[in-house]
Amino acid sequence: MARIAFIGLGAMGFPMAGHLARAGHVVTVYNRTTAVAEQWLEKYSGTLAITPAAAVTEAEFVMCCVGNDDDLHAVTLGAEGAFSAMPKGSVFVDHTTASAQLARQLAAQAKQRGFDFLDAPVSGGQAGAERGVLSIMVGGEAGVYERVAPILDSYAQMQRLMGDAGSGQLTKMVNQICVGGLLQGLAEALHFAQCAGLDAEAAMQVIGQGAAQSWQQQNRYQTMLAGEFDFGFAVQWMRKDFAIAFDEARRNGASLPVTALVDQFYAEVERMGGARWDTSSLIARLTAQAKK
Repeated sequence: MARIAFIGLGAMGFPMAGHLARAGHVVTVYNRTTAVAEQWLEKYSGTLAITPAAAVTEAEFVMCCVGNDDDLHAVTLGAEGAFSAMPKGSVFVDHTTASAQLARQLAAQAKQRGFDFLDAPVSGGQAGAERGVLSIMVGGEAGVYERVAPILDSYAQMQRLMGDAGSGQLTKMVNQICVGGLLQGLAEALHFAQCAGLDAEAAMQVIGQGAAQSWQQQNRYQTMLAGEFDFGFAVQWMRKDFAIAFDEARRNGASLPVTALVDQFYAEVERMGGARWDTSSLIARLTAQAKK
């Protein structure tokens, strides 16, 4: 049993913190909107803190899952941020999808202040968080990761140390690059099947047993065919993640032509009113074009 603080109770953090409480850990939660933290306390055992600093004062491990670099900077180094009150020898584990640059900066700040930092973005979406079957890609020191790994098992089905600070975030960029390309390919395949007069669902069932099988193909084709997108990982968040990857690519020299094209397609989906639609909504763009 460990003393754990969890900062950020959004679609991902809410169930992740819940798994820690169910595992028997002593959990203190902080969320920018206090009402959400109060809702969490109605469902799970724990305590509420009104600032990030107050949440971490007695924590051995601090988990964080917020929206972007600005949010992460605010809850760590901002006014009443967690880094001002982290106990010596504790570990801050960041599950936010953020930039590798910020991860490296926070790791250096943590070291100076006498505690450790891991960047540990996750993949698996809200459903994976709720079921406790996330994949976690971690950057940081091996010894620190070994301390944290049993805690992460509370909501992970796969976790791996990828290298030094920032490596977790770089691996999450690899994940998002793959997902974007897969979804565009799936959208085009379904659109083609419909235009060709095929039973698109039957086609997916057949190819789902072959080389075209993927998580996206198995879990998204039915809702894509139904035009249902009011769930899942929002287009605006995928574009945020793409922007992080493009920024990193400019530094490391990587070429991302397909990802750049998919980002343009997502921009069109946003103009259709789909900023909060699931990322599988790429098919809606093709359907709309076909009707013109």
